[in-house]
Amino acid sequence: MPQQVPTVTIPDLPESLPDGVTLLDVREPDEWAAGHAPDAVHIPMGELAGRLDDLPADNEVYVVCRSGGRSARVTQYLNANGWDAKNVDGGMQQWQAAGRPMSADSGTPTVI
Repeated sequence: MPQQVPTVTIPDLPESLPDGVTLLDVREPDEWAAGHAPDAVHIPMGELAGRLDDLPADNEVYVVCRSGGRSARVTQYLNANGWDAKNVDGGMQQWQAAGRPMSADSGTPTVI
């Protein structure tokens, strides 16, 4: 039986993340460039194991990807390695659908 992944939904997230919370975006660079949360930290899933020092160890971490699959795996990994992590259910697709703030390298954010 798969292990339950701690999850937070977009409606449950405050408009601005509280102090002590890091939003970690684990999508690929092209997905990030197309549109991301303005305050997110970008570490692609494939680079995470080598970049754990880029994450504040004392912060709660909300992990986001496009729809929630990759971020669920990263959430499990982080929790197994001492972080307090939660998967953002629905990912950036739900973030954008909810009208949350987004930034993009092109100036017009979209989720790909």
